[in-house]
Amino acid sequence: ALKALVVQHFGEASYKNGELNRKHIADIVFNNKEKLDLLNSITHPATIEDANEWIKQQTAPYIIKEAALLFETDAAKHLDYFIGVSAPLAIRLKRVIERDKITESEVMKRISRQMDEVEKMKRCDFIITNNEEEMVIPQVLSTHEKILSRIKK
Repeated sequence: ALKALVVQHFGEASYKNGELNRKHIADIVFNNKEKLDLLNSITHPATIEDANEWIKQQTAPYIIKEAALLFETDAAKHLDYFIGVSAPLAIRLKRVIERDKITESEVMKRISRQMDEVEKMKRCDFIITNNEEEMVIPQVLSTHEKILSRIKK
């Protein structure tokens, strides 16, 4: 049903060889806010339902939810703590360009749809700096210990 809705609204090219054609979808939604909102309204309910089913099966002391648009949507509503991963714009640009094989202007369009990085970090309980200078693993372990100590209280 989800696939059919995506194809209905974004065309047959939305899937290539049975796989979601992320580039096709991104080309549409990152150039049209209404289409982005439509895609989110189609995918978010299914994503939330799947996540809730997965959460019910977990036995770890806590779970982590990754979301690029955490504060821009209702995704933050049911969470206890927020961990921000911060990186300078130049590094974020380089990483996304390499990962998604897109241009800098395409990455900037995506970033423009997100909350300002400084504002986002202000809302976080913990911040991990991923700038290729500071060691990430010690920050992750420290954050893990802090979360465990908070949930044991």
